[in-house]
Amino acid sequence: MGVFTRLLRIDCPTQLDCEALAKSPTFRVVFTADGEIPFPQVILHGQGMQKLIKNEAICLESQNLGEWVYVASVPGGLLGAGEITLQVEGCRKADISQASGEDWVKAFRPLHICPPTTPKPHVRMISASPGEVEAKIYFGIHKHMHQPYYNTTDRYYWDGEKDGIFGSRVGNYTDYIPAAVRQYIDGDLAHAGLSTSWSGSLIEQLDRCSVEGLCGGRFAEWNKDLRAIAQEKTKLGNPRIAFSAFGFFHPLMPLMPNRDIVRQIAWHRGIVHDSFGVEASKVLFPPETAFHVRMIPALIEAGVTAVIYDSIHRFRACRDYPYAGLGEGMLPPNPAEQTNPAVDDWLQLHNIWAGSQISPSLLRPEYVVYEDPDGKRHKIIAVPAERYIGNEDARGGFGALQYADVLGQVYDQLLASGAYDPKHPPFFLLHSDGDNHGGGADSYYKHNTGRLVEWLHQDRRFELCTVEDYLQQFPPNPANEVHIEPGSWSGADNGDPQFMKWFSRYDQPYSPDLNSWAVLTAFQNTVHTLEDGDPDHPQLADAIRLLLTAETSCYWYWTGQEVWDGQVTHAANKGYAELKQALANLLETGVDRTGPAIFPPWVTPENPGGKKWGQGCLVDAPREGVAHTLVYDVFGLKRVDLVLRSATGESVQPMRNHGPYPSRTKAALTAEYYTADLPIGAGDVRYYVEAEDRCGNVSRSALERIYLA
Repeated sequence: MGVFTRLLRIDCPTQLDCEALAKSPTFRVVFTADGEIPFPQVILHGQGMQKLIKNEAICLESQNLGEWVYVASVPGGLLGAGEITLQVEGCRKADISQASGEDWVKAFRPLHICPPTTPKPHVRMISASPGEVEAKIYFGIHKHMHQPYYNTTDRYYWDGEKDGIFGSRVGNYTDYIPAAVRQYIDGDLAHAGLSTSWSGSLIEQLDRCSVEGLCGGRFAEWNKDLRAIAQEKTKLGNPRIAFSAFGFFHPLMPLMPNRDIVRQIAWHRGIVHDSFGVEASKVLFPPETAFHVRMIPALIEAGVTAVIYDSIHRFRACRDYPYAGLGEGMLPPNPAEQTNPAVDDWLQLHNIWAGSQISPSLLRPEYVVYEDPDGKRHKIIAVPAERYIGNEDARGGFGALQYADVLGQVYDQLLASGAYDPKHPPFFLLHSDGDNHGGGADSYYKHNTGRLVEWLHQDRRFELCTVEDYLQQFPPNPANEVHIEPGSWSGADNGDPQFMKWFSRYDQPYSPDLNSWAVLTAFQNTVHTLEDGDPDHPQLADAIRLLLTAETSCYWYWTGQEVWDGQVTHAANKGYAELKQALANLLETGVDRTGPAIFPPWVTPENPGGKKWGQGCLVDAPREGVAHTLVYDVFGLKRVDLVLRSATGESVQPMRNHGPYPSRTKAALTAEYYTADLPIGAGDVRYYVEAEDRCGNVSRSALERIYLA
């Protein structure tokens, strides 16, 4: 018998039970063909990934009477609970280079991976002082609303596409949120409400729609219902709807200079007050849920007392974090970020897509701390938004998310592990866009919210609560300080710690994203220099607005589209043209009070000596790490140094200047690109960049961390 022509039988399980860590056990797939299979393989489809079983994992068990029997061994731990499709296949040609798609014989079988079966604990009374309270999980809802300016140099640009974008979201921007909150009130939910983030660029464009009758006049008095519901209070006197602190133009705050973060938040507070008749909350929802501890000093300066972050970045900062591999969508955590104590209540959620395990005991507000280069500690309250449950809620709310089942898993794990703390019970937000997909549908805010209210009346284990009401009842202990790794929510290519959604093509000779960061860094220094040297200059106000507009994170989001790749350059070129003569006057007088602008440094590979991305897999990363940054100063640069702190002490090394970052967007000015080699095997280190201009002004970046294996 020669090469096979068909598969005769496939013997494989149809159902398996999860084992340790809620993962699949080892199992076999046995398949029989009518001849030799040159390239047998089994592919596992599902749970957001593909797993390929081939080569030494498949052996020929027997050959008898014209039947060839193959056995594929599938190792344990590859899969979580849920549905999987097994694909068994082989090529009918011995020379695979000559094969076409028709030469592959394929067969498919379903496989159900059952979640772990653990006894459901009885709800127990937890002693508290005074008296007793019932164990309860608190949760909140956050809805994000944003539209950028589609032309950075012309805020009045409008066309049919914009009319369609805004016109399809009339309910989202007018009465959907009030309708949901009204049901909380009518349902007598004492602490229920929601938080919502509205960018200033969205609000300004809605005001314009109202005044000019755009979108068929459907935005006339668009904020009337929102202003009315904004006056409603919870049982504790806090707003039922909290307009979160936010950055006016939706900037990616971890990559912004502190002074611009402060100004973006201040501008946003002003437009919230003018539009909704209330003060913005002191709780910040950072755009894209993007958080880095280096933001904390600026947030405190801006009057923010708490910041919302995506929960996975707290989990990954634990010493024993059970990294889930490719299905998690991020590289393994860098060991320098894993400074928090180990926990033992890891839970694999089922009946929901969850690419990794969560820790219910960590789903509560805590103080997070940042230490600057001078050793000063800055801390703020961090409020978790649960990554996977929030994603599921975004599909449509109650019904799309099986609240009782999924939140019940969190509840049961807390009781089973003994991790429930009545003084600091769990609280997390379900965060999503409020104007896109299922989480922005009419049904989410109306019918499904009604069902949510009915369920909460029947199930005492859970309570819908505002952030402010929770913090008033259960303030976190300032003595307990934790670390959170950088990152954003999963909607931004899984929200990795390196913010690679905004660093696309960083490893190629030219990156449109790096070009925009280089242009923006130069523009920031230009505006800041004039602001510090000639604060009354008549062109300054327009330049500041152009700068803050250029900081909109959307201009990096759709890399490779010329209309977006050039937006930062257009704003910077216009602003520089307006300020050019004033800057020349400053250069003549030698008045310079502003240090160089330093873009936050980044390291390649992301985990030196650890793992990096391969082609659909993880591969070993080189131990040789390189630090990168972009620096600019109007008066010119004298030096740029990398300061490295390790167990052996502090060292300073000059960074290599590669010249201005090459631009393909006809930028009038751009920052210079610097690198420095990192020492191999230095372990857990801290580092920052220090730059001095030709006038003697010195700037330092934030203190960063990296593990060098």
